[in-house]
Amino acid sequence: MKMSAVVEPISPNKALIMDTLMNEDDQQEKMKMQDDESLREEQLLGSDHSSSDGEKELEPEVQQPKLYIICPGRSDLELSEPFISTPKDCLFTLKEASRYKLKFSFTVSNNVVSGLKYINTTWKSGVRVDKSQVMLGTFSPRKEPYVYELEEDVTPSGVFARGLYTARTQVIDEKERCYVDIKYYFDIQKQWRESS
Repeated sequence: MKMSAVVEPISPNKALIMDTLMNEDDQQEKMKMQDDESLREEQLLGSDHSSSDGEKELEPEVQQPKLYIICPGRSDLELSEPFISTPKDCLFTLKEASRYKLKFSFTVSNNVVSGLKYINTTWKSGVRVDKSQVMLGTFSPRKEPYVYELEEDVTPSGVFARGLYTARTQVIDEKERCYVDIKYYFDIQKQWRESS
């Protein structure tokens, strides 16, 4: 049994009406998606941060950033802005081949900060020896600090590993807004410094 289909020609007016209806459906779908996104953002922010159409949305702020260096059996080293670090006054000394991990704490105000990431670059004698980047995530405003611990690592060892290092730590979001940009010096030595 053969089936045949009848194709009815569409008048230009009917085609225009169908196209308009399809565009209206697309626009309604886009508006619904925007409303859903706004609702999700409002839920993250809480009802007290919602703004009316006339108000300008506040930029998120990452405040009170602190970086801690945690070594087993040693007091935590806290790096917080502002501080002055020069090659002669390096901030801290680490013992070669010692375990350590970094802990980062901060608060967020005004608005949700999305895609926050931590970037750390280390140089020795002007040559980049390490660059690490860790995605921290998305954070809503709150007064209590957020705390993020990175995985444990081991300092390099050997005669060539010892000496003065320069490091740059940055915290930026997905829109490339920079909240922390600090440069400091540290030392890796054969033994712990007595004051460290």
